[in-house]
Amino acid sequence: ADEYLAALDKDFKKTVVNDDSEDESVGATAEDIVESTKDFILKELSKKLKGYDLELFVADLLQAMGYRTTVSAHGGDSGIDIVAYKDELPPRILVQVKSGDGDIKEETIQSLKGAMREGDYGLFVTLSDYKAVWKKDGSSRKSVERGINGTELVDLILKYYEDLSDKYRKMIPLKMVFIPVPRDEE
Repeated sequence: ADEYLAALDKDFKKTVVNDDSEDESVGATAEDIVESTKDFILKELSKKLKGYDLELFVADLLQAMGYRTTVSAHGGDSGIDIVAYKDELPPRILVQVKSGDGDIKEETIQSLKGAMREGDYGLFVTLSDYKAVWKKDGSSRKSVERGINGTELVDLILKYYEDLSDKYRKMIPLKMVFIPVPRDEE
């Protein structure tokens, strides 16, 4: 055995590879994981939360973000689904939630604007998109402070996931994991 190992070691030259280059698959893998997680969340919301159920979810998310919320009764809400406050003082945030699959139309955003009083902020939340309508004439929507589409909603869910109620964390089961990212993202 010693003779065999000596024969193997005779021509062996030890080389140390000092390669600080990064594995290119790291960034692609991290992006794939993040994107598939976001897709999963959006699909679960679309499948499980329609209409009033999505309103309750958005109210829960707003509470996780530190707001006090009141959800309007079914039907006849005058374009306002949720009223949110940071504290007892104004401004109040009037929230309209739409769970439909199609892009949002101008009339839908106008109903939110029509329900607002001076000093109110408007928040429009949808699983689809509002941007085409929003960009069309932004000057007519000065009182509507913010629109959140499906992608932005998922980002907020990821940010405040730990503070969501158990009901919604069970509905969208996620596990915290660490994934390698390219060094320039550290």
